[in-house]
Order: sequence, then structure tokens, then C-alpha cells
Amino acid sequence: MRHLVVLIFVVTALYAHLRGKVRFGIVRALTDFQVLLAPVNALMYLFSRTPATAYIDTKEFKDLAPLQEHWQIIRDEAMRLNEDGGIRAATGYNDVGFNSFFRTGWKRFYLKWYGHDLASAAQKCPRTVELLNQIPSIKAAMFASLPPGARLVRHRDPYAGSLRYHLGLVTPNAPGCYIEVDGQRYHWKDGEAVMFDETFIHHAENTTDSQRVILFCDVERPLRFAPMRWLNRGFGRLVMAAAGSQNEEGEPIGAINKFFAQAYKIRLVGKRLKAASRPLYNVVKWVLIGGAIWLIVR
Repeated sequence: MRHLVVLIFVVTALYAHLRGKVRFGIVRALTDFQVLLAPVNALMYLFSRTPATAYIDTKEFKDLAPLQEHWQIIRDEAMRLNEDGGIRAATGYNDVGFNSFFRTGWKRFYLKWYGHDLASAAQKCPRTVELLNQIPSIKAAMFASLPPGARLVRHRDPYAGSLRYHLGLVTPNAPGCYIEVDGQRYHWKDGEAVMFDETFIHHAENTTDSQRVILFCDVERPLRFAPMRWLNRGFGRLVMAAAGSQNEEGEPIGAINKFFAQAYKIRLVGKRLKAASRPLYNVVKWVLIGGAIWLIVR
């Protein structure tokens, strides 16, 4: 039975690795966080009602139309917040999903997160929150900033239960500020929306001298058959909600982020070891990985 479980993980992880044109090396692919969710993601792909392409036509999601219709209202709230410094990096190691992005300049302000309401969002962005709450398929949303010179390295999101929606609010409107998904490049434009499958490898960069601010949403992936939709929503409530973070001190933090804050202390020890002796760091890393694999398959 244990070997069957390992086989399922390997097969589904290989499928995720091979489905795109752009791929990580095999070691990176099999040690990526997406491997942990590979069997669940395989079900999401199998029963998806959207095409298996990097970008998806936003016209297929008519319930999202009010966002683009009211984009200037959303923009005005975002820019007032931006001027007050509200769109910013996390204040500590309490945002596991985006922790690595903060180091390269990315910033955010949460508007909603898988049923996790934030008082700061309702207070500072009431019209935007009202619009978002009228669209049940939106599970998470935030304002996201990519300042001049900022970039996001190649990555893929771990969970396939959603699709990513971007609405340009204040952008350079130029090819120098772009996102590239599975090798296909798009540059943001004010008032224009784009949707893509974030489980394909993607990266972004702003090489212009102007800031980019967008509305960033996780939209529930349309799935065939009610049991698959129940599975997706249940996973969102149990797992994704636990990755909730905060905009301001005092707002609740999900259980996964509480654990991450403690676990990252071990990561910091690893970083110090890596700085002192990279060969020793690599030996320790692969001994731990090998030990974990041995415990699983023995």
C-alpha cells in the first residue's frame, strides 16, 4: 500500500512536470512544493472545464465582468491605500505563500482570503470588498504592487484548484512590465483583465520606472461533477484558509503561517550554515531528504 502511494505521487508529479512547455530540472520538479499536492492537482486537471492552456479567455467568466466595469473605483481605493503605505511586504515570517516574493520587491494588501475576512480591508477598501463579495467564485483577492526594478523569479503555485485573475489598475502600460506564463508573455494595461493557470511556471518583472498595481484574485477553477467541486471547496476551507495572513498587527494569522513562522527559525539556521560552508550544507540537506524518503518507502 505504501509503495502504491509513492507511485501515485511520482506519476502525478511527473504529469505536472510534463504538462507545460517550460519546465524545471527534474530535481527541482520533484522537490517542489507542488509535489505534495500532485494527486489532488491531477484530479483538478482531469475534471477541469477550462482548456489546459497557460492563458484562459476572461470572457468565459461572465461573473467577473463587474470588476472590469468598475475598475476605476477599485483603482482609486488601491491608490489611496498605496499612498498611505498600506500595500507593503509582510512584517514578519507570517506569509508562507509569498515570503520569497518580498525579497525581490513585491508588495500586497489582502482584501479576502478563503473565507478569512480582514477588518482593515473592509475599512479601507469598502467598495472593492463589496464588489468582491458579490462574486462567490472569487476565493482570495489582494492589491499587488510590482515597483520599478522588482521581479518575481520562476515559480509555480502549489494548488490547482484556482485560476489567477489580474486586473490592471495603475500600470506602465508597456512591454517592459510583464508576466510570462509557460513561455508566453503578457504586459499589464490599465483597465484590462487577464487570466492564467498559475500552476504553469511563470515569472514577472518590471523593468520600467513606473509602479505596477493590480487587483489579484484566485478564482475557483470550474470543475465537472459536484463531488469534485465539493472536494475543491473543502480543500480551500481546510487548507488554503489556514495560509491566511494579515495586513495589520492584531489581525488573525492562519495555522500554516503560525507554523511557518516557527519553522523558518530552522531555515535561518540552514542559511547561516550555507553561508559558512556550502558543501556541508549540501551534505546535511541531502541526508535529511534521503532520510525522509527512506522513512516513506521502507
